[in-house]
Amino acid sequence: MLGVLCERPRDGKAHGKQNFEVSFGYRYLPSYRHFIGTVEQKQRELLGTQIRNDVHIFDFSLGYQVNKRLSVFTTMPLLKLRRDQLYVPTGVFNFRAQGDATFGGRYWIFKPPTESRSNVGVGLSVKVPTGRYNLTAPAKDRNGNTIIATADQSIQPGDGRTGFVLDVSAYTPSYFRSFLYFQGTYLFNPANTNGVSTFRTRRGETVFSVTDQYLYRAGFTRPIPKLRGWAMSFGGRIEGVPVRDAFGGSDGFRRPGYAISIDPGLMYGHRSWTFTINTPVAVERNRKRSVSDYANGIHGDAAFADYSLIFGVSRRF
Repeated sequence: MLGVLCERPRDGKAHGKQNFEVSFGYRYLPSYRHFIGTVEQKQRELLGTQIRNDVHIFDFSLGYQVNKRLSVFTTMPLLKLRRDQLYVPTGVFNFRAQGDATFGGRYWIFKPPTESRSNVGVGLSVKVPTGRYNLTAPAKDRNGNTIIATADQSIQPGDGRTGFVLDVSAYTPSYFRSFLYFQGTYLFNPANTNGVSTFRTRRGETVFSVTDQYLYRAGFTRPIPKLRGWAMSFGGRIEGVPVRDAFGGSDGFRRPGYAISIDPGLMYGHRSWTFTINTPVAVERNRKRSVSDYANGIHGDAAFADYSLIFGVSRRF
């Protein structure tokens, strides 16, 4: 639910009367490689017991530039989710649903344009529980009977609780007409659990945990010579779910861990339009032990993606 974060550095200036910005973002994430810690469980693929998730996230955003330093925005995600689950309860889960909406603002620390062409922006937004967090679907139990089962936490469109998001963006010029950039986002979810039954029986895993999430990116971007309006970027990113939240309890079932990826991208700008595409490729994946794992003396696994596809388009008017 964290969305598209690949943007060229901006000076925060509203060009003429173009104070509004409409954005569309898309992310595709196919996950099927299982890990315990950083060790891939290759036997799952060999035995045909791996679980596959296909996640499509469509983000629709509307922003307004109040002045050179302050902007406000709202974002609504729509999700298409599919999970092919082989263990009990078995079944293929397909959903199309609305996710949790966010609204907030961002502020540039230094008034644009700065003489150094560097700046730091901070944002604060509220995540409201507009998405479904207790989706169910027909499935098969151990005896082959059809039952109505709760969908896995990984394909629930929302978490059912209010949270808040802190984000930081920074850029500064570097060598060869390039810019260095940093972007960080952290979703704080103070709630402990949301009361939705997981149908699991281990101690501490009977209901879903309401988890924090994070994403950090850093790298460089520069214009592509002789291609007007085009720029390239390259960097790294880390995203994941912590073992323990920054605030509140961390009980219930969760799959904490992170993925580190290289993060190449392309950008194109023409008049009021901006297009971006990124294809992060994972180089390290780590499914960490959860609070309930420690309590039960186990180390659960999680499925990760090899790559993701991120596309964005925005227009000012």
